[in-house]
Amino acid sequence: MEPFVLLNHSYFTLESWTKSFPGLIAGFTAKRGGTSKGSFESLNLGFHVGDEVSAVRLNREKVSELLDFPLNYWVGAEQTHDIVLKKITKADRGIGSDSYEHSFKGTDGFYTNEEGILLTLCFADCVPLFFIAPEKKMIGSAHAGWKGTVGKIAYEMIQAWGREGIKPEQIFVAIGPSICEKCYIVDDRIINLVENTLEDNEILPYNLIKDDQYSLDLRELNRQILLKSGVPDQNILTTGLCSSCNHEEFFSHRRDQGKTGRMVSVIGWKETANRL
Repeated sequence: MEPFVLLNHSYFTLESWTKSFPGLIAGFTAKRGGTSKGSFESLNLGFHVGDEVSAVRLNREKVSELLDFPLNYWVGAEQTHDIVLKKITKADRGIGSDSYEHSFKGTDGFYTNEEGILLTLCFADCVPLFFIAPEKKMIGSAHAGWKGTVGKIAYEMIQAWGREGIKPEQIFVAIGPSICEKCYIVDDRIINLVENTLEDNEILPYNLIKDDQYSLDLRELNRQILLKSGVPDQNILTTGLCSSCNHEEFFSHRRDQGKTGRMVSVIGWKETANRL
């Protein structure tokens, strides 16, 4: 069963999590229902892609209203395809919410155990990873393109939570809408890095198409890294939604040849007072 369910034309909710954990917002935006024009039509949420800043701010306000989560409670990052994670507190609220310049620099993942914070990251093919340890109220998100994936950002999150006293078997992970293996063709250089990441693996997350061309399943690669990190297989949900195949629903950096908008992943606990 697909874990990400279209709630309305602008938003996919991570349904099983939000039903199981009262007060949790978790999901992924679609490309429809915004105000941006041209290559960014219409719900572009990325400040850094060349769209009108005013349009992006208006789009973010629309999503804020849709989720009933104030924009000044969001946090955002200057994502650099690295593996740096940041633990967020309420003191950080608003950083990166309404401008790219004031976002967290050199950061590709967030986590927090505080209410009233919405963790957001931008995507247009890379793999969004959602994390939750419900017993500890810890939530997190990570941006895993091929660089972040082979750098094992998923493993880094599990390690960071281990330092918080959370065991891998207490962690649930969802792998969100992103480019599928049929749409993601890479060369020998990247496959060599993948092989270094997964030494002695029986199941290979790629297939040879022809000389120096492989189809790479980034979602499966992240799943295997999570398994090696100690997360039980039954704790991992994986989407079947491809950002490149689904032209009507998603922006895609590869399909749109680099001139496109961004969706965002969102995860956060609503403040208890707001749920009463």
